[in-house]
Amino acid sequence: MLNVTSYLARIGYTGSTAATADTLRAIHRAHLLNVPFENLDIARGTKIPCEEDAFLSKIVDHRRGGFCYEMNGAFAALLRGLEFEVTLLSARVPREDGTETPEFDHMTLRVDLDQPWLADVGFGDCFLEPLRLQTEEEQVQDGERFRIREEKNSFYVERSGPDGSWKGEYTFSIVPRRLEEFAPMCHYHQTSPQSPFTRKRICSKATSEGRITLADRKLIITRRGHREEKLLESEEAWQAALQKYFQIVL
Repeated sequence: MLNVTSYLARIGYTGSTAATADTLRAIHRAHLLNVPFENLDIARGTKIPCEEDAFLSKIVDHRRGGFCYEMNGAFAALLRGLEFEVTLLSARVPREDGTETPEFDHMTLRVDLDQPWLADVGFGDCFLEPLRLQTEEEQVQDGERFRIREEKNSFYVERSGPDGSWKGEYTFSIVPRRLEEFAPMCHYHQTSPQSPFTRKRICSKATSEGRITLADRKLIITRRGHREEKLLESEEAWQAALQKYFQIVL
C-alpha cells in the first residue's frame, strides 16, 4: 500500500529523496512536525492491527497519527521505499522505580548509511532528527543535548536536563526484529488497564517553536521554552482543539 509520493505530501516534504543522511534528517523532522503522536483509537475502542498496511492507511490516507508501532512502522516503510536500509529494533522504557518495561514495549529504527543512525518518529517529545549510533558522543539538536551510552550489550538513549544531569529516554538492543514480534505488546497497550495508553487520551506534535499537546482536556502549548496550559470546558471544545491544532476530526 505504500505510495511514496502521497506519504511525502502527508509530511509536507518536497526536498531531495536521495538515500543520504541529509534526506534522512529532513524527512525525520518533517514527520515529527506534521504527524501527531496520538492514542485516540485506543480511547475509542478501535482495534489497531500490528500491520504495515494498516499503519500506512491510517497515517497517509486518513491523515491521522498513531503511537510508536504505527508511526515507526509506517516510517520504516517510507524509508525502504526511498531505498534506505532499515532495521526494526526493540526498546524498553525506564519506570519511576528504576526498572524497565518489557521487551518490545517500544519500537525504534536503525538506518544504515555510511554510518548507522537511530531514527524514531514515535516516541513523542524526543530528538527531532536521527542520532548517530555512536556511543558517548554528545549530539546537540535545537539546544537539546542527547547521547547514546552502551552498557552490557544494551544501548541507552539519554537526554541532558537543565542542571546538566543525564536522564534515560529508553534502552534498546541492536538485534534485528520483525514487525510481528511487536504484535503482543501492541495488543497489550490497547487493552491493559496497566498501559499508559488506556488511561488517558493524548495527541501531541512538535512545532517549529516547541510543542502542542492535548492531554485529555488539558491543552498545553510550549513556545520557545514558555509553557501555557488551558483546561478545556467540554468535549465539544476538545473536538474543536483537535481539529484546529491537529486537523483531526473523529
